[in-house]
Amino acid sequence: MARGRRGFGNIRKLPSGRYQARYTGPDGAEHKAPTTFAARIDAEAFLTDRRREIDRGLWNPHSADTTETPMFGPFADEWLRTRLVRGRPLKIRTRDHYRKLLDLYILPTFGAMHLDEITPAAVRKWHADLLPDAPTMRAHSYSLLRTIMSSAYSAELIESNPCRVEGAGTSRRRSRTVPATVEELATIVDAMPPQYQFLTLLAGWCALRFGELAELRRRDVTLEYEVDGTGRRRLVGGFVSVSRGAVWDASRKAYVQQDSAKSEAGTRDVHIPPHVLGAAERHLTEFTGPTADALLFPAPEGGYLTPTALYRHFYPAREAAGRKDLRFHDLRHTGAVLAAATGATLAELQQRLGHSTVSAAMRYQHAAKGRDRKIAEGLSRLVDRDTPTRGE
Repeated sequence: MARGRRGFGNIRKLPSGRYQARYTGPDGAEHKAPTTFAARIDAEAFLTDRRREIDRGLWNPHSADTTETPMFGPFADEWLRTRLVRGRPLKIRTRDHYRKLLDLYILPTFGAMHLDEITPAAVRKWHADLLPDAPTMRAHSYSLLRTIMSSAYSAELIESNPCRVEGAGTSRRRSRTVPATVEELATIVDAMPPQYQFLTLLAGWCALRFGELAELRRRDVTLEYEVDGTGRRRLVGGFVSVSRGAVWDASRKAYVQQDSAKSEAGTRDVHIPPHVLGAAERHLTEFTGPTADALLFPAPEGGYLTPTALYRHFYPAREAAGRKDLRFHDLRHTGAVLAAATGATLAELQQRLGHSTVSAAMRYQHAAKGRDRKIAEGLSRLVDRDTPTRGE
């Protein structure tokens, strides 16, 4: 924390990035500004005003520290507007999720309360009554409240964080995802319209997220060919480069491009299993525009494909496979399970799936160069040799 040197009072920058002003009054006691400031110049203005009051004999020791702490609602709004993660603004999807949690589950209880009025007892009562049938949203709401109050504590606006409900920030999944089998996945692919078969194959065999699929463009697919002795080209490999995603922006009520993947780990090249390469070539030829920027899977009317438009086709397809329980996102889980079945290491799976590591030790594990291609080849070996190639 950086301290500023002045003739009167002092200013320091808090871990939150805001500034706190302190000064010694004529009574010999130290006084601090009743709130922190977004800009240093505002903290300087506060100290200048207090010095003028003292010089003119207008300073009152009884009112020097009586200003109330900020209310939770405005503080939370400012927190959300200025929140940084690793020095970068929140992702659009994260910001919208936090906004929803605040508006629906947190502000109705705490919005009109001053920060120092929110007690551990008030938090426990709120949590006890919150979303008993939605444990995940309940955990997310509590975690957000705890994080915001932690920022208030770091800014020295409250004496301690009142969020002390043990285990409240985690939830147990009520049901486990059952991945599709190779046969079920093939049935689903065959039941999809031709223009969405390659999309379904990428979801199931390459474990891509929907937002990643929706943003893929022609330039993101690389197909590799060999020329044989007769001069004929043979398709021998290929990969998809993932570096962006399409995300729903609630403020614009539209899908927009996110310049980076979900996390740093999400930026990756994913090799396409050999048995899917024919479908990739066909899709680029028949269903993708000629420009490098052409979307691979546009909506019928142009622009980004939406989950609603996709599910019109996916629902009948999953029913054809006898899997009414399967969500489209579960195909990504399917891809992870199938990749694991090839003997891929944990680090290789994390690379292929674009997962961030969960412990400090794992940050230093790196997948062996070239292993992702081997994983893709292993995925194709899971397909029975008598099973016809799907999506071609």
